Amino acid sequence: MILAYGVANLLQSAAAARTTVHHTFDPGLLVRLAGQRTYLLGIGCQVLGFVLAFLAREELPLFLVQASVAAGLGVTALLGVVLLKWSLPVAEIVLLVLLMFGIAGLVNSAQPAHARPLGAAGIAGLTVALLLIGGLGFFAVRLHGALGSVVLGSLAGVGFSAAAIAARPLANESSAAGFFANPLLYLLVVHSLVGQLLLGLAMQRGSTTAAVAAMDAAGAVPAAIVGLLLLGDRIQPGKEWLAALGFVVTLAAVIGLTRYAEPQHHPAKPAPPPPARRPEPAPLRTAPTTR
Repeated sequence: MILAYGVANLLQSAAAARTTVHHTFDPGLLVRLAGQRTYLLGIGCQVLGFVLAFLAREELPLFLVQASVAAGLGVTALLGVVLLKWSLPVAEIVLLVLLMFGIAGLVNSAQPAHARPLGAAGIAGLTVALLLIGGLGFFAVRLHGALGSVVLGSLAGVGFSAAAIAARPLANESSAAGFFANPLLYLLVVHSLVGQLLLGLAMQRGSTTAAVAAMDAAGAVPAAIVGLLLLGDRIQPGKEWLAALGFVVTLAAVIGLTRYAEPQHHPAKPAPPPPARRPEPAPLRTAPTTR
């Protein structure tokens, strides 16, 4: 899952950077992006990561799965170094090591268990959240620059977080009929589409770093809290400190890595055209003299 999301981050950010910037909350952006092979490959990797994450949520708590989803950015940074010849400063090596330790702490402290049913109140809450995210996105799309990337990226993260909350109990459906009749399935799909649209808009605002950092921070924390409070996610007794430390270290390392998760080169600027030569003045003509 981490590998699939890491490849998806790299491909989708490259595709979004080559697409005309949208200033409206227009789903047509997804259609434009779908016309690029790079974006479609990224979507394929994201779908694979989504399926693997969905299967993991059947027993694993959301604080582990969501932190692992965010950790895909470490794979993005490594791929950028290997394939695109990005630089590998010491700070990035330290962050990657911290990321590994953070995930290891989460794995060691998590206690696998099936989720509790979400109930009608939880379904209503996810529906209201969808309306709020869509409404805020309609106005946030007017923001530009780094601020627009942060706000839209945060809304995308909340949308993906809501999708993860819906997926945790849905993964425990034992029959196909119950799976397709469960309203959580459709909330999961719509939240994911809205999150994908918002992420594409955020990456177009000129700061992939800000967009991904905001998405990761806003996406991991709400799902972890809801999972522990409402869905029955468990931490092994006596390892609460390890879970908290692992979660904080993982999220901090991911946010730090966003600096290295975008292209570190820019296309060469074309040479300025030579200055136009001023036309030489015409020679003076003397009037003919008369005798």
